[in-house]
Amino acid sequence: MSNKQRLITLLIGTLITAVVCYQFAISKTIALKEQYSNLKQQKILFKNTPKQLTLVKKKQRYYDAILTKYQLNGNSIPNSLLQNITNFAKTNQLKVIDFTEPHISSTNDIAVKTYQFTLEGDYNKTLSLIHKLEQETKFGEIINLHFKKEKNYKLGTHYLQAKILLKSFNTN
Repeated sequence: MSNKQRLITLLIGTLITAVVCYQFAISKTIALKEQYSNLKQQKILFKNTPKQLTLVKKKQRYYDAILTKYQLNGNSIPNSLLQNITNFAKTNQLKVIDFTEPHISSTNDIAVKTYQFTLEGDYNKTLSLIHKLEQETKFGEIINLHFKKEKNYKLGTHYLQAKILLKSFNTN
């Protein structure tokens, strides 16, 4: 063999060796390096998971406490409002005459819901319910309260009716 043939054989052997090394070693090393980088990023993401989990649990307890405090019980606001009014009315000899669907208006991403309901009964007990709705349950604010003295012509008695408008705000 001449020097030229040896040189060509050496170059071809070197190229074949490089390709084989790449196929069996270098490509796997590059793939493992990429996998290592991905796992490192996931480790960083999951590093604060216990702290985030405890924060979420604290928030859940806080919101549950608020719902319990304001007597929302996980129901919708109108249902909870009606339930509170009915419970108060039962214990204080008031009658719930009317409870209509809320009127909803929206301005600047704030939904304003206005609930209208009518009660029949004693003046002071009606005012106690109003106070409870505004101060203890935080359903909203009373924007209109209209008392009207009515007469029952069949029985010849008078009774007091109160029409109440309660306004609450919700962000969209």
